Amino acid sequence: MDPHDSVIPLHTLEGVRGAETSTHHYRTEDGLDLSLLRFCREPSDDVVLVVSGLTTSSDMYIMPEHRNLVSFLLDNGFTDVWTVDVRFSNRHSYNVSGRRDTLDEVARYDFAPALDVIERETGVDGVHVISHCLGSVAIMMAVFGQVKGVAGRVRSIIANSVGLTPRVPLWSQIKLAVAPVILEDVLRLHSIGPKWGERPVWSREGLIARITELFHPECDERACHMLSLMWGSGRPALYEHENLHPVTHDRSGDLYGPTGFAYYRHVAKMLRAGQAVTYNRRRHPELPAEYLSAAAEVRTPVLLTTGTENRVFVDSNQVCYERLEAVAPGRHELEVFDGYGHQDVFMGQHVARDVFPRMLDFLKRQAG
Repeated sequence: MDPHDSVIPLHTLEGVRGAETSTHHYRTEDGLDLSLLRFCREPSDDVVLVVSGLTTSSDMYIMPEHRNLVSFLLDNGFTDVWTVDVRFSNRHSYNVSGRRDTLDEVARYDFAPALDVIERETGVDGVHVISHCLGSVAIMMAVFGQVKGVAGRVRSIIANSVGLTPRVPLWSQIKLAVAPVILEDVLRLHSIGPKWGERPVWSREGLIARITELFHPECDERACHMLSLMWGSGRPALYEHENLHPVTHDRSGDLYGPTGFAYYRHVAKMLRAGQAVTYNRRRHPELPAEYLSAAAEVRTPVLLTTGTENRVFVDSNQVCYERLEAVAPGRHELEVFDGYGHQDVFMGQHVARDVFPRMLDFLKRQAG
């Protein structure tokens, strides 16, 4: 048994104290069962909805080994916080079921019924959203694409690492172009995950993991090496090692999960387009071709955040801010956190000191 297994149980809620916790299940229009977690100290007109990135989950916001985002919000006046686990969450099994969902489906189907649940339980018809990675892309697609059931119900957005203009390092561009073809089309693998290092060395997954390890001498955590293969470019790619609590690093295989390749293909299409686009308009003619096309008309203020050491989506949010500022001057904001990367903006051990106060300031100015 790994040491962290006995320290941090999988999907624990022990990281948030002094709040009434409840689970709320909902079904999407296309028939998936998804879920929300509510952490409530007292009812509030300023409900916060927190969205994780691809292959992570609500767990990244309620980690007990450091002062986490949900606890920080509860302690600072936002007393009704919800986390949502959409179809690409590590808390669900859809990423390994052979489905070919893209961000189209997440934006189109997953948020509207979640907002229905929140309104039914709280009486509040508009929420503030804090989001990360492709969760940020998806919620911004839903808002800027005026998706039915979402439009007009999001009062503000904090979007970390990437928004409507994904940009990645050159090595990531190569991986996005080649990996789905080799792994899915040739090897017939349905997904890729951080726990491949636990597979037998003679298996396809185990062999790929062992080869990956040869290029990552920076640590001894196999899941960390696989995450650098799955995302970004660097040693490691997702975060700065020194920003993480050792326990967080040790349980990388629990905090992140597998993903299918259709999400990668969608990101690759966005890179070619230079902005967020719908992957399949034949399947979703109700979605816009391009999500920046009506940006001037969207009144929802956005705080775009990222780290100076982001090796996954590099300067995506700086570019997004410039594009939004050009059409809606003064409406949106940008914050770059010195010394932080992609994932450690939320999962670093000192984020309550270095990161969360800036997000709190933005939320307070949008509240009321």
